[in-house]
Amino acid sequence: MELKDIFNLITGLAMFLFGMNAMGDGLKRVAGSKLESILWKLSSTPLKGVLLGTGVTAVIQSSSATSCMVVGFVNSGMMTIAQAIGIIMGANIGTTATGWILTLSSVEGGGEAFWTQFLSTTFICAIFALIGTLFTMLCKSNVYKNTGAIMLGFAVLMSGMKMMSGAMDGLGESEMFRDMMSTLSNPFLGILVGTVITAILQSASASIGILQSLAVTGVVSNEAALYLIIGMCIGASMPVLLSAIGATTNGKRASIIYLIFNTIGAIVLTPVFYGLDYFIQFPFMDLPTDAVSIALINTVFNTATTIILLPFVKQFEKLVCALIKEKKSDKATDILDRLDERFLSHPTLAIEQSREVLMIMADKSVNNLLRAMALLGNYNDKDYNIVQEKEEIIDNYEDKLGTYLVNITGLALDKNQSREVSKSLHTIGDFERIADHAVNISHVAKEIHEKKLEFSHEANRELNILSAAIEEIVALSVKSFRNTKDSDIYRIEPLEEMIDLLCDEMKLRHIQRVQSGNCTLNQGFVFSDLITNYERIADHCSNIAVALIELDLDELETHAYLNDLKEHKSAEFINYYDEYKTKYAL
Repeated sequence: MELKDIFNLITGLAMFLFGMNAMGDGLKRVAGSKLESILWKLSSTPLKGVLLGTGVTAVIQSSSATSCMVVGFVNSGMMTIAQAIGIIMGANIGTTATGWILTLSSVEGGGEAFWTQFLSTTFICAIFALIGTLFTMLCKSNVYKNTGAIMLGFAVLMSGMKMMSGAMDGLGESEMFRDMMSTLSNPFLGILVGTVITAILQSASASIGILQSLAVTGVVSNEAALYLIIGMCIGASMPVLLSAIGATTNGKRASIIYLIFNTIGAIVLTPVFYGLDYFIQFPFMDLPTDAVSIALINTVFNTATTIILLPFVKQFEKLVCALIKEKKSDKATDILDRLDERFLSHPTLAIEQSREVLMIMADKSVNNLLRAMALLGNYNDKDYNIVQEKEEIIDNYEDKLGTYLVNITGLALDKNQSREVSKSLHTIGDFERIADHAVNISHVAKEIHEKKLEFSHEANRELNILSAAIEEIVALSVKSFRNTKDSDIYRIEPLEEMIDLLCDEMKLRHIQRVQSGNCTLNQGFVFSDLITNYERIADHCSNIAVALIELDLDELETHAYLNDLKEHKSAEFINYYDEYKTKYAL
């Protein structure tokens, strides 16, 4: 091999790896996001897991990506070990699709006719590169841009394969290379070399591609290819194992499934095949391999391993649990574990999990508010302390969730994903502030209890009316966040305006009671603090509703939208306002 061939080999390898990565990313952006959610929600049985794992991996072109995703699912408590086993088995089959795609690089136009040149890989790459460039540069739609990225990735991938094959074509004449390839017919050495190469490259598909380009030398036998492929399947577990660093016990258990699955497959199938070959002497074993044979061997090995081990999922689960013991220091799975960094490679999953956590945070804020409001009529230290403890938990939710959402904004998001993240970022602070006001209300309740203050019958009646209005607006806000298409979202702003009017009127009435001697000045301060907190809670509910509405309308100016809403009240707004004015009349 000359020096220029070495340079061509390095360039071809770089192009091949870049093209594979670009094509995979484009495929994930076009279809992977929906499939990821399906993978999480529908893999209820091992067989479903195998089928879904196969389909998802065939689309996103990476068994490691699928397996790392599964580690995240298990780590956050969203998936069981048994479900993970089925999906990872399927991922092993799905990743073989890449090998079949790469067989296209061996297609060449033949014959003397001019039209036969249009059957060559060179022509296919040229068409894909041209269309991909046009889609990427000229189209505004993300679907077309991502499709263009897939086509460009494919063109670069195939060009890299051709360049590698061309650079290694002359190796077949090297006696040293022939001797080296002959040693790989030894099962242990072939499997070891395949494992090491793939562990370094961190991709079984990349290793298979290199082996297919090496097949052009004509000195790689089917026997050597078989053992190399078995080793490559084992070596592909390396990125999955690395993804489990810092994971929970179950997350680590999920990460070794890939390694154990392929290792057991190698231990079971290699002696069987080797023994059969010894007695029967398969004639094709000594023949030179080619790209199609390599793709076929890869598919047969992974499919056979899955068929053999699928009935033993329960035993497989016991094995991984026995290998990685539960530690005493392991904490119970927390909801915040759903904000797994592994999901940041899959924006749809990351957004969905952040939304789930935000909904739980919103429910906690509302429950804490109701708990604090209950203290006003029935104070006790136990519930008061619970309010303070829950507030710390909610603060932690906001901190972790806010950081996670900011990380998501740095990803390549489409329009709908960006809108969903913006919705969460706009509302997270308001839900947390509602919890803060719950703490303030608990302090007011404690002050009333310690100072033995008692409001007049009229003041209590007014507070009960205001409390009912606050409970309704908070419930509407949470309901609207769950479903922005719910028409009740348009009730929030009229109710908030009515609450403002109600608070103003209650303050005036209480001043009159203080002046007439029906209430003391100390009662007046406490009463005013309480009303102010209620009013602020209604304001935060208004912020949530306005943010949700304007994001659906693609508006960005919150204040402009709100001012326009109040200045040009619709008939719907007026009807709702009148309804609440009657319902919560003093």
